[in-house]
Amino acid sequence: MIKSTIKGIGFHVPDHVVTNDDLAKLMTTNDEWITERTGIKERRHRANRNDAQETTAYLGFKASEKALQQAGLTAKDIDYIVFATLSPDYYFPGCGVLLQDMLGCDTIGALDVRNQCSGFVYAMSVANAFIKSGTYKNILVVGAEVHSFGLDFSDEGRGVSVIFGDGAGAIVLSATEDENAGDILAMNMHSEGKYADELCTQFPGSKYGWSDRMRKEPENVTNKEVYPIMNGNFVFKHAVTRFPETMQEALDKAGKTIDDLDMFIPHQANLRIAQFVQQKFGLPDEKIHNNIQKYGNTTAASIPIALSEAIELGKIKRGDLVLLSAFGSGFTWGSVLFQY
Repeated sequence: MIKSTIKGIGFHVPDHVVTNDDLAKLMTTNDEWITERTGIKERRHRANRNDAQETTAYLGFKASEKALQQAGLTAKDIDYIVFATLSPDYYFPGCGVLLQDMLGCDTIGALDVRNQCSGFVYAMSVANAFIKSGTYKNILVVGAEVHSFGLDFSDEGRGVSVIFGDGAGAIVLSATEDENAGDILAMNMHSEGKYADELCTQFPGSKYGWSDRMRKEPENVTNKEVYPIMNGNFVFKHAVTRFPETMQEALDKAGKTIDDLDMFIPHQANLRIAQFVQQKFGLPDEKIHNNIQKYGNTTAASIPIALSEAIELGKIKRGDLVLLSAFGSGFTWGSVLFQY
């Protein structure tokens, strides 16, 4: 039986650290306010918000190099790319083809996934289906974001802009028939599109007639229409409901219990959400890994960054049972349960 095993993993974040005190120089906020509401102390931003070099695809490229090196593979060994992001280099084309070129892969397929905070979970599900169908052998799965170029660093936008950071994570998912290798055991994905407006960026979508408005009346286009908007309390209430549901669904599908779990990696949306879920399931501190304090919410990149970091720290070892879960814009949510 073909298994989908994580053969290599890596992450990359910009060098530029932005603390809560740094943001307090741009808007009316402070370290206490941000920490209390999100758990975030700092995040990474590319040094120059208009940098044409340190793009989303470039961050994904750097993370992919590390994943390939750990896997003992080269770009020529990769059969397919699945790239999850909400902040692509271009409105189109997507980042997958840019990564294919940067790595020097053969003319392989490259698919972009647009599921925001749930993007990496969705991307893994796609890769897993290709692996287990026998279609591809080695798939590069990437989650990467450069949020800093598109945030409103004013008092009006502070509820969103203090949360997000830049970064990328990547895994090489490979086919194997080794009975001792790890495998993806269960997964699920869900969506509820009626809540799309609760967490979204309207610009430059087709819904609001942007081309005509920007040409005829640019002075009437507001920051809320151009920058990300979020109904924070509404999102929080749904997240703390959906997280436990998707986690339990994955465990049940695999015939596992929460006690069988060695590590839980939640999407790094808000430390309070992670702590709520941890308390609900009675997970000890050593069975959950959070790094939102250092990197903020990196959306599609948050799970692979946290997973890679946990492995580097020795908190996850080969054979461990690991659960990844995410909730975000869409609304979308889902989980992947695997043996590493």
